[in-house]
Amino acid sequence: MDVQGCLLLIAGAIVLRQADRWWFTPARGARGRAGTRRGLMEIQRERANDATPVLLLAGHGAEIAGWWMLAGAAGPTGWVVAAVAVAVKARHLQEVSHFAVHGVLTRTPRLGTLLAEACVHLPMGLGPVEDRRRRHVREHHPNATVAGRDPNLADLERAGLRPGVGRARYAAGIVFPLTPAGAAATCRSIAANLAPGAYGWGRAAAFVAVPTAACLLGGWPGAVFGYVLPRLLLYPQLAWLSLIVEHRWFDAAPSTGGPVAVEAGRCLRLYPTGPAAALFARATWLPYGDLFHFAHSAHPAVRWNYLPALERVLGMPEATPSGLLAGRGAVVARHWRALASADSSGAPGTLPGARGVPSGV
Repeated sequence: MDVQGCLLLIAGAIVLRQADRWWFTPARGARGRAGTRRGLMEIQRERANDATPVLLLAGHGAEIAGWWMLAGAAGPTGWVVAAVAVAVKARHLQEVSHFAVHGVLTRTPRLGTLLAEACVHLPMGLGPVEDRRRRHVREHHPNATVAGRDPNLADLERAGLRPGVGRARYAAGIVFPLTPAGAAATCRSIAANLAPGAYGWGRAAAFVAVPTAACLLGGWPGAVFGYVLPRLLLYPQLAWLSLIVEHRWFDAAPSTGGPVAVEAGRCLRLYPTGPAAALFARATWLPYGDLFHFAHSAHPAVRWNYLPALERVLGMPEATPSGLLAGRGAVVARHWRALASADSSGAPGTLPGARGVPSGV
């Protein structure tokens, strides 16, 4: 297929995905109910179905196939574009399957689990969906930012993001998946997920089938730049950055009360006054509601389509960094100050405005 044909396939796949967006949009026939959490949940329950999520995932799959073919048809430029695009697609698939883990991707939760397994976890070499559900829903959500209990915080600590870290080690921790140690950790994780177990060699066979298909459609550039490079380096880095910006990992404000109060003290919300940056993040590395992590953490059963409206109901969390990298108010600088102000025992540092404890800056 020539470049024009590849682009037409990609465009058609994007159009196919819009069926799910249109069906669930709160702007369609909400009759004023989108202004409350209860109203949003009513809309979500009314529109829950098992068809549009299939179209959504089919669209993502067809688009990835288009990028594979573009890698084979467009030369070095196509290689670069395909590598970045497929890494972004992998992030999108990760977040779609995240809502299957929460049981709200489809009307039938079992179908959601099946779709997440077949369309995301198996092709990407991830572990079983049920393992992710245990880790994410049962272990992370109730214990976010709690040392010794939150598995996500433990991942950050293993990458060197812990109290007392030096500047060089901290910088390496921010790009951990791109370092030799991080790439090795990614490979070990995939190997462990594919090891024969209850599924025999089925997971490994499904995983190998994907780069094989990429090679058939796009030649060796399709396999290398359309799968191997995104899966081993680029996608893990995008997922890592999304993890870093979700919470006040190292200076969460202690709080009591309901879920909204608790999550307001331990979540972050990027780009509160930067609509262009927020739009870019939502289209690339923080898709499917990941930018609205406070709203999701407070009410995990709400589908991504309704998180922006839910955020308008709840308001913002206490910490609203202006960006990821640049400036004193960026997430990277904030986490650094929190870690640098922590004492040697590992007690978390505290930034100005943290609730209930004195400033550690």
